[in-house]
Amino acid sequence: MDKILIIDDNQAVLDALSLLLEIHGYDVVTAHTPFEAEQVVRYQRIALAIQDMNFTADTTSGEEGKHLFYSLRSLNAHLPIILITAWTELETAIELVKAGAADYLAKPWDDNKLVTCVANLIELGKAKQDNAVYSRQQTERQSSHEEANLAGLIYASTAMERVVDMALQLAKSDVSVLITGPNGSGKERIAEIVQLNSALVEQPFVKVNAGALPSELIEAELFGAEAGAYTGANKQRIGRFEAADGGTLFLDEIGNLPPSGQMKLLRVLQTGEFERLGSVQTQKVNVRVISATNADLLQDIKAGRFREDLYYRLNVIELRLPPLNERQDDIIPLINYFLPNREFGIATEQALVNYPWPGNVRELENACKRAGVLKPQGQLNFTDFGLEDSVSSSKKQVNKEPDKAEIEAAMREYHGVVAKVARHFGLSRQALYRRLQKFEIDY
Repeated sequence: MDKILIIDDNQAVLDALSLLLEIHGYDVVTAHTPFEAEQVVRYQRIALAIQDMNFTADTTSGEEGKHLFYSLRSLNAHLPIILITAWTELETAIELVKAGAADYLAKPWDDNKLVTCVANLIELGKAKQDNAVYSRQQTERQSSHEEANLAGLIYASTAMERVVDMALQLAKSDVSVLITGPNGSGKERIAEIVQLNSALVEQPFVKVNAGALPSELIEAELFGAEAGAYTGANKQRIGRFEAADGGTLFLDEIGNLPPSGQMKLLRVLQTGEFERLGSVQTQKVNVRVISATNADLLQDIKAGRFREDLYYRLNVIELRLPPLNERQDDIIPLINYFLPNREFGIATEQALVNYPWPGNVRELENACKRAGVLKPQGQLNFTDFGLEDSVSSSKKQVNKEPDKAEIEAAMREYHGVVAKVARHFGLSRQALYRRLQKFEIDY
């Protein structure tokens, strides 16, 4: 329940406003003096304040209300404040509205107008607070990400921000990480970020596609082999675990590893010990393992295709990488990266954002290469990317670029909630942010 603070030295006014607002479902707190009001705002969560302009008998200048307004704003910069003013204080009230007061109502007030104003301002206040929190988080993330080595990763979506945040946290530890996600979504790049920001950054980082290893050569590839251990082994061979000793081993497509390879892998993960093929001498290594898969390993465990004990050795922490169609805000920045300084209209931009991208970032990169080769100059259209037009007709199609007035009107209609305004125009949030910055619209 939203809590409203009413500040007035007249008890009759406090009673009348309290009753009106409580009838409409609000929790009401009252204060007779500016000092009481400041204490309430300092220690309670107030959604909106309604304040008089004078608190001393025979005072009509409005200066007391002016001082209270700035005091409350210093305590809570996002607190909506409605001023109740007499005509003699109207000039001061207008001055405070320009300084950030939410609204003013002349005495005697209209009950219906007051209740409507309160409801709208509380919703708008929440939106501003949400945007302020989001902006602060963005600034903090941006600061931490700028200091990190992100291996050239291009992203703008909240979903990928969370993935990067988690990858940077995991980089500080030495636990095994399982990166899951569809093919082409960037699992190897995330593994590189973990390695590059870890204490092992100067140590070996060895990559191996576990699913591509022939079953008869898995042991030799992972653990090495002595000369003569198998046909064609003319000299001693160093395995991937030995090569990664002291560093990190990235096992890609771990879900495709055959059962024999899973059993051998489990032992070295449990003990750090192995023998080269053809040798009886046990060796010990200290390797951090990062693995990745596009498979549902829990389903594979139920079907008997993957060892449960190996799964829990690999998956101390799982890092899920969403497909590209779940992080649409990344699509245009990626296209701008793959096709720098190329132009395309808003209809093309929206069609690209709405395209499902079943091949994820890999498909997008290939589509950009095709467009760049076949149309090296001029504005790009959706057909230049060689994609099937499978965009759902239920998605909003935009035929013209919204101008500044239209965006400002939509921001007012949706009380500054960027996500709602973006949906209204059929834009991604990043696309709307670019237009807000272009037109210098506050958000």
